[in-house]
Amino acid sequence: MTTFVLLHGGGMGGWTWKYVREILEAQGHKVYTPTFTGFGERSHLIGRDVGNETHVRDIVNVFKFEDLHDVVLVAHSYAGTVAPGIIAEVGDRIASIIYLDAIIAHSGERIASLMGYVPEEQVAQLDALLEAGEGPIGSGVDEMQRAAAKEHPHLMDPAREKWLLDNLSDQPMKATAGAIAKGSETIARPVDYIAAAVTVMTAMHERARALGWNIHEHPGDHALLVGDPEGTTGLILKIAGLKVEA
Repeated sequence: MTTFVLLHGGGMGGWTWKYVREILEAQGHKVYTPTFTGFGERSHLIGRDVGNETHVRDIVNVFKFEDLHDVVLVAHSYAGTVAPGIIAEVGDRIASIIYLDAIIAHSGERIASLMGYVPEEQVAQLDALLEAGEGPIGSGVDEMQRAAAKEHPHLMDPAREKWLLDNLSDQPMKATAGAIAKGSETIARPVDYIAAAVTVMTAMHERARALGWNIHEHPGDHALLVGDPEGTTGLILKIAGLKVEA
């Protein structure tokens, strides 16, 4: 039995791992799918001061209070910016690190400018507003994803896509505009990166290669954990050196 901590992407929540979690648990593994403050079932806690450092603390506390060790840590999308801070604090409790088509931010970078949404100067000004208790609380990432899905539907059953889109929630603006304290370049150990074929994360794949990480290709899109939970789980198990059951 292996312990997994699965971290979700922007606009999502622990719920997005539903199908992967079911497969892993059916094989006898222990699975934790915590939701970051301000997302999903914790969306009522969204605030201008809720950002990356809050989310690092969310997960470090899961490790602490659940007394987790020898964990396979999997970070999807936005969670790639949270993982380095977690590893810096509880890295001795983590056996394997897997990025699932995730954002690779370096220390001091901001997601909004890194992903090309807003120029850096404007993002820094927005962050200053948030620090002063002003400005937008949410970033509208949920509506952005719904609009994108209308133009380019996900590679999954329409009913499952509806479930995914219906459950999206906003992302705290601080998480999008705030500077990342601990970047991926601070991870001084092997990392495996699962790269989706149809994704907005192509530039992140190149960053993973530049960091010398191991790259694993997947033919799906950015929501592969929902669209192809079987294939995604199989890759995660293989990378972690565990048996892949049919």
